[in-house]
Amino acid sequence: MEQALHFIEHIVEEDLNSGYDKAKLCFRFPPEPNGHLHIGHVKAICLNFNLGERYNAPVNLRFDDTNPAKEEQQFVDSIKENIKWLGYNWHLECYASDYFDQLYSWAMKLIEKGRAYVDSQTSDDIALQKGTPTQPGRNSPYRDRSVEENKHLFYQMKAGNFKEGQHVLRAKINMSSPNMLMRDPIMYRILYKTHHRTGDKWCIYPMYDWTHGQSDYIEQISHSLCTLEFKPHRDLYDWFLDSLGPFNRLRPKQREFARMNLSYTVTSKRKLLELIKENFVESWDDPRMPTISGLRRRGYTPKSLRNFVDAAGVSKRENIIDISLLEHSLREDLNSIAPRVMGVLDPIKLTITNYSDDKTELLEGEINPEQPELGSRSFPFSKHLFIEREDFKETANRKFFRLTLNKEVRLKNAYIIKGESVIKDSEGNIIEILCTYDPNSKSGSGTESSKRKVKGTLHWVSQAEALEVQVRLYDRLFNVPAPDQNKDINFKTFINPHSLKTIKAYVEPGLKSAKPGDHFQFQRQGYFVLDKDSSSSKLIFNKTVGLRDTWSKLKE
Repeated sequence: MEQALHFIEHIVEEDLNSGYDKAKLCFRFPPEPNGHLHIGHVKAICLNFNLGERYNAPVNLRFDDTNPAKEEQQFVDSIKENIKWLGYNWHLECYASDYFDQLYSWAMKLIEKGRAYVDSQTSDDIALQKGTPTQPGRNSPYRDRSVEENKHLFYQMKAGNFKEGQHVLRAKINMSSPNMLMRDPIMYRILYKTHHRTGDKWCIYPMYDWTHGQSDYIEQISHSLCTLEFKPHRDLYDWFLDSLGPFNRLRPKQREFARMNLSYTVTSKRKLLELIKENFVESWDDPRMPTISGLRRRGYTPKSLRNFVDAAGVSKRENIIDISLLEHSLREDLNSIAPRVMGVLDPIKLTITNYSDDKTELLEGEINPEQPELGSRSFPFSKHLFIEREDFKETANRKFFRLTLNKEVRLKNAYIIKGESVIKDSEGNIIEILCTYDPNSKSGSGTESSKRKVKGTLHWVSQAEALEVQVRLYDRLFNVPAPDQNKDINFKTFINPHSLKTIKAYVEPGLKSAKPGDHFQFQRQGYFVLDKDSSSSKLIFNKTVGLRDTWSKLKE
């Protein structure tokens, strides 16, 4: 059954039904290159590119690079690489800076029409005379400068003859408008910073609201899709287009959708940068970060993110999506693609006393039961093994279905063993478990003994052949669902002090050939990915997600 259309698709369909030429549909994704993309951007990326796929329409990637004080080429490169990783390709790669000459020319046109003026007030004075949401603003004393004086001053601004903050160019709209954004907004400011593309050619830079709609028009974007915080900007978007018109080309329209708000997460670039600078996380791609680069390093897949966005939907109202939905999408994808292996995270020695001292045999297990065509993998079995410490209790009640004394369990893909005794250190801590095994109970051997039913199955690795690895166990970065909701409490107050734990573990020797980015299911433990910090002599695995949602149970 075909999925129901979301409201943005309904808008497009209504336009097409009203006679809009389908061949003129064009969308865009317009990030500012001042940081790394995060989970919120994934929604906007998927929305625009999926519309492009649905209607066979071009989608441009446009960088809103109008603030050289914060923007860098490294962010441009990261954004491009992450969009490609998500599985999307853009039609044109555009930059707002490509249009600086045209924007300057159009600003001069607005001055000539008496719809823009140079203001020489300080930024504080401008802010004061703007008024409040309930009180109208006051006109600038420079609002009625002549067209010729405004043109001359604006040209001198461009020529670099004034200091930063000495003048700005403002649109002349309505200082009594109930929409504060319409109270003579700033169009240009003076800024002596080197731009990552235009160098030092410009010392005046256009503001977002002036740049955005005109860039859409230049690129002939049909539907300019923004998040809800830009809804008040729509009046200004349309005013600029009206003031420059009439045009004989397609006029774009802005429409808004709810941004992606994810529980236990902050997505403000400013706040994410704070986390890095104050060493709560290591970098933009720290696996605890909600950036695409962080999610990738954590082990998220493109398909899991796209499926998550589809499941969360496109809405008109702000809401918080539970992070468990994101993790569910990830588990579903990894379950189908991740090879199964055995890894012991908290090892305790187990010795099978009736197994030959000098014997090692190769056993087999499925690579992935979801992909039987992949066949099986081999791993060694011997007298001396490691199992998880929590899988053994010296004494236990009937509801404990793992190993205890005088009880049988199965070692996965191997034999049935029985707990016989333990060895303790001088302080009474168990350091080794002694067992016996049934040599006729080998999994898959077809013997009657192999068909015996026991309630517990444990994972394990052979001590001699196991690879010692480092495992980074990640948890949610914040302890509360909405860490930045209360403006009176610093969001960093809610940081989870146990969001990262690094341990030594042992895994099957076959993982020696793993490459950074390779996914695995450590059976009975969860999903893990080999980290980029790994080397041939030191494998480092990041825990991506557990096999089940344990947080939901903790909240109940």
